[in-house]
Amino acid sequence: MSQRKSYAVGTGLFIVLGFAALAYLATQTSSVANRHQGASYTVDAQFENIGQLKERAPVKIAGVRVGQVESIALEPGKSVADVKLAIDKQYATIPADSVATIFTSGLLGDQYVGIEYGHAKQYVAAGGKLGLTRSSQPLEEMLGKFFGAGGSADAIGGSYEVTAHFSNVGSLSAGSPVKMAGVAIGRVLSVQAEPTKLDAVVTLAIDNRYNQIPDDSAAAVFTSGLIGSQYVAIQPGGSPDMLKNGDEMILTQSAMQLEDLIGKFLVNGSGDGAKKDAGSSTTPAGKH
Repeated sequence: MSQRKSYAVGTGLFIVLGFAALAYLATQTSSVANRHQGASYTVDAQFENIGQLKERAPVKIAGVRVGQVESIALEPGKSVADVKLAIDKQYATIPADSVATIFTSGLLGDQYVGIEYGHAKQYVAAGGKLGLTRSSQPLEEMLGKFFGAGGSADAIGGSYEVTAHFSNVGSLSAGSPVKMAGVAIGRVLSVQAEPTKLDAVVTLAIDNRYNQIPDDSAAAVFTSGLIGSQYVAIQPGGSPDMLKNGDEMILTQSAMQLEDLIGKFLVNGSGDGAKKDAGSSTTPAGKH
């Protein structure tokens, strides 16, 4: 009887200690989350997609926590989220051209804001704004970049839009990369059918850093590998005038279907054989 009683007391004590440990951990977590709310200053950052970012999420520089997300709001009439960051005052020398990016801890961890230092001599003041941002990247897009055509450029400095018409876009879709010399310089913004011209009009968003593309450049729909994703490749022309926002790329090359490639290969192969046969049959007898 006394042995059972001691077991019961031990079990009860174990449960009490377990709850006490959980309460202690909760207290410590709360204190860590709030330790930057005292001597801090607030800066703004706007993101097109915040993913699963939440208030009190960490703000980090070089992997070191320097603050936390104070608030997240969506202004009426705007398609971007306004995120306020509370940063410890001892980190008051953040260059104005620094980049704020939403990262994920590990594969399925919580999200946080990482700040990459810029090189400007001016610093972001309290109430100021980090103008250069990179939004949260959905898992689907990351998998698409891994298995697809290599991803699109991060247009952290803005982009300009141009259009191109194709008679066949294949499996090209919005979000596909736009490349030049094999390097991603933008992305496909939209793919729509043109009811009057009976073709497809593709809108390309090109990073503002690549604003010296001649306006007679050609756009082609290519495929990464044999069965990879499709993308738009730009081959620069020689015009002294450059593409600008709202322009249309006249020279285009549509997607080549696998059936067409096989057909061309078979036709060319049989054609070469026929030419060889014809050449041998017309050779004069005296020339053998």
